[in-house]
Amino acid sequence: MTLVQLRHLISLAESASFSQSAQALYITQPALSRSIRALEDQLGMPLFDRVGRRIELTAFGREVVERARQLVFEAGELRDSGRRMREGEGGVLRIGMGSGPGAMLMTPLLMHMATRHPKVRVVVARGGTELLAQSLRDRMLDALVVDALSLKPADDLRVSDLYEMRGTFMARRGHPLTRLRKGVTFEAVQRYPIASTPLSDEVARSLIETYGPQAHPARCVTVQCEEVASLVDVTRQSDAVLLAIRAAAPDLAELKMTPPVTRVARFGLVTLRRRTEAPGLSIVRELMRERLRD
Repeated sequence: MTLVQLRHLISLAESASFSQSAQALYITQPALSRSIRALEDQLGMPLFDRVGRRIELTAFGREVVERARQLVFEAGELRDSGRRMREGEGGVLRIGMGSGPGAMLMTPLLMHMATRHPKVRVVVARGGTELLAQSLRDRMLDALVVDALSLKPADDLRVSDLYEMRGTFMARRGHPLTRLRKGVTFEAVQRYPIASTPLSDEVARSLIETYGPQAHPARCVTVQCEEVASLVDVTRQSDAVLLAIRAAAPDLAELKMTPPVTRVARFGLVTLRRRTEAPGLSIVRELMRERLRD
């Protein structure tokens, strides 16, 4: 039994004429007859009574037609639902974001969905990379946007759409460190609170190589949380020094470090391999292209 056969049945029930239905369906009359006969054979009972040149639905046929209309309608709804989701007009989009990407993407994504795709339900989850990756594996999220350097390599995860963003030390304008003309040493930075999100092992290794053991995040970071926006606010209103991607706080002053910070963040879209992507991810990809740049 196929949807094509059910559509043939509905058409014939409405027209009560093999010739008219065949013409409306753009098939031959013998082909329509074979389709109805095959359907009757599968169901084990006749659907029409042939009375001379006329046909009438049997009692069983009327029941089948009623249920066939519902099935065909539901199939059409499924098809249209897929189309709407591809075009961003419906469905659910569940995205996990790390601290850095969240600072750059969360508000633009929510604004974009609210204004351009109001029928799509969007859910943004925040947290550490390991926790978000487990939620992705548990099918609680459709994709992640995280720093790929903090993601443990795994065969079941696919990382795409990578964007590199420069990291640096920043302070409020007028901060004592911004007045140093010969450059800012790490020792000078350590005289103030250092604010940062949790950093990957790669970033920690780079800091140690550049500034020595005292630059290990576990030793030097005194104000830490997952939300860059909160850390930016703290830095604006105090003498704290923020270590983050430069684009996360364009109003803060970048400290001219000696030697300079060399590590970059590498933000990417993470999905599960062998899993069909959520249609709304095309919107996330477009925003990543627009927003994840210095």
